[in-house]
Amino acid sequence: MTQRKSQILTTAARLFKERGYSAVTMRDLAAALDMKAASLYNHISGKQEILTILILEVAHEFTNGMKQVESDDSTAFVKAQNLIALHIKIALSLTDSLAVLNNDWMHLEGVSYEEYIRLRKNYEADFKQIILEGIDKGEFKNMSVETILFNLLSTLRSIYLWIPKKSPSEIETLKVELPDLLLLGLKK
Repeated sequence: MTQRKSQILTTAARLFKERGYSAVTMRDLAAALDMKAASLYNHISGKQEILTILILEVAHEFTNGMKQVESDDSTAFVKAQNLIALHIKIALSLTDSLAVLNNDWMHLEGVSYEEYIRLRKNYEADFKQIILEGIDKGEFKNMSVETILFNLLSTLRSIYLWIPKKSPSEIETLKVELPDLLLLGLKK
């Protein structure tokens, strides 16, 4: 990827996060980059390509992180801790893109939409399986796995809202305390 394309994606992610995908035009993006709108098309085919790249990059980060967690021989509890750490890491490194994923994924079209939905469903199914494993082995309380998963993912999907407003020390505290907060209520 060229440096200019990377700048376009970074700026677009920020604008999409601030205003929403639908409210941002290619002219808005060009103005934010101090270039002509027509010049953008030398680097990118349009907003849909930008949205696809931003969302699928994050979705693949989650998928790859899940594969790494699953390949570990750790307990389900440790795997769940590692998934929470993965969400924090992605929220820190791809804050704007994560916001775009959470807020604008429904604007994806065609194959990109289908790929995102497949990646999301697989990630959620794998997370669910880790929770079920923890319940089966007595690491977690015998509660509805759907309730547990909803609680965990609802919190984890909103971390990107919290992180930009916090200091580095507060973020370090989050890394330590959030897994305990979310999982110790489940632990037997």
